[in-house]
Amino acid sequence: MEHIPVSSRILSGIALLLALLTSLLGLFDPSVYAQETENWARQARGQDIGNLLAALALFVALRQKGDRAFLIWQGTLFYLVYAFMIYAFALHFNVLFLAYVGVLGCSAYAWAGALLRQPFHAMESRGSSRGRTRAGWILMLIGVLFGLLWLAEIIPALVYETLPASMTEAGLIVNPVHVIDLAIVLPAMIISGRWLQRGKRAGDWFGPSWLVFSVLMGLSIVAAMFLELSQGNQEVWPVLIMLGIVVLASGWGFFQTQHGPRSTPNG
Repeated sequence: MEHIPVSSRILSGIALLLALLTSLLGLFDPSVYAQETENWARQARGQDIGNLLAALALFVALRQKGDRAFLIWQGTLFYLVYAFMIYAFALHFNVLFLAYVGVLGCSAYAWAGALLRQPFHAMESRGSSRGRTRAGWILMLIGVLFGLLWLAEIIPALVYETLPASMTEAGLIVNPVHVIDLAIVLPAMIISGRWLQRGKRAGDWFGPSWLVFSVLMGLSIVAAMFLELSQGNQEVWPVLIMLGIVVLASGWGFFQTQHGPRSTPNG
C-alpha cells in the first residue's frame, strides 16, 4: 500500500496544529465557552482533552509507514471530522470559529485525497479470521448499543412532545451527537463490522479505523465524565464504567485486526 500522499500529510499537519490550538484555548481560556451552559462547556472541555490525545495519535501515525499507521491516521481523521462538526455547528460563534472549520475541512479533504489514490485492494489483510470476526462483533455491538441508547432518549420525547434531557441540560436546539451518530457513524460501524466478519477488503480498510475512532471518542467522553465528577455529579458513574468498557473493547478489537495469522479477504 502506498504511503499517505504528501497533500494529505500537509492537510493533516494543519489540522493537527489547529486542533492543538483550539483545545488548549478551550481548556485554559474561560472566554471560549463563556456563552455555553455549564453542562455543554464541560462536555466541550472533555472533547478538548480527547482532541489532544487525537493530535498525539495523528502525529505518531504521520511519522510511521505501512498499513497500521494508515489505519490509525484514518481513524483519527474520522474522529476529528466528527468532533469539529460539533464545534462548528453546536457552539456559539466565537473567536475560534474559523479554526474549527479549518480542522473540519483539512481533515475531510486529507482523508478524501488518500481515499482517491489508494483503492481497497491495496490494503493488506491482517489478523486471523477469528480475530477479525471478534473485532466485527465489537463494532456491531457498539453501533447497536449507542443507537438504542439514543433512541431510548429520542422516542419518548417525541411521543410525549418534550425535549430529550441531553438537549435541555446542554441548552441546545438539537443534539448534534444524535444526528451524526444515527445518520452516519453508527451505521458505518455496523456495516464495517459486518464487512470484517465476512472477510471483505472494505472491512480491512474501514473496520480498524472505526475502532480507533471509538477509542478516541470514548476517551474524550470519559474526560467529560471526570469533569462532571469534579462538580460532584455522582450519577455519571454508570456511564463512565460503560464507556471504559467500550474503550478497552475497541482497543482490543483493533489489536485483533492487526495480530495473528493473516487471513485472505474476499475482495
